[in-house]
Amino acid sequence: MKKTTENKRPAPAPAPTPAPPSPTEALAPVEPHPLTAEQIEDLKAQAAKADENWDRLLRTTADFENFKKRAARERQEAVKFANEALIQKLIPVMDSFDMALEAGQNSQDEAVKSLQAGIAMIHQQLRAALEIAGLEEVDATGKPFDPTVHEAVAQRETAEVAEGHVLQQIRKGYKLRGRLLRPATVVVAKAPASASTPAKTESKAET
Repeated sequence: MKKTTENKRPAPAPAPTPAPPSPTEALAPVEPHPLTAEQIEDLKAQAAKADENWDRLLRTTADFENFKKRAARERQEAVKFANEALIQKLIPVMDSFDMALEAGQNSQDEAVKSLQAGIAMIHQQLRAALEIAGLEEVDATGKPFDPTVHEAVAQRETAEVAEGHVLQQIRKGYKLRGRLLRPATVVVAKAPASASTPAKTESKAET
């Protein structure tokens, strides 16, 4: 028997490899497409919008920082003066103690003296507790009159105290950590009026 030979297809030829671009072609500049007037206006509008958003971001950031600082200050103030309402209510109690101590100063009764000593002790304890909480007395006696911490209810002529100084403190004033709670009620000294000079009399010549 004769062997049959199979028909084989010839293999396809390999595709030619493209030649790499020459250095001149690789460095050749790409010609830009000119922008239309509409595209230029659109770019200008986008740039203006970007500037507006940037300014808005800066303002918002500054406002937020100011808000944080203000909130921190308010928080500190709230902690610092948390007891203000309570201390305001206790100040009249201090006034009552002062009046009770003043009323019993000249008494010779032993029972009254003993009671006054007890009142003075309680008054001192209350005063010490309020001072720890930040309460300060406004000492006005003999000081120059200061309308920011003193409230004048009268003026009195005197030569004992310089004019414009506090002659008498009627009611104490108080501060809480530097903040005025109540001004001191005072009488202010006034210079006495000068003595009137006697009128000169003229003698008439006798005719």
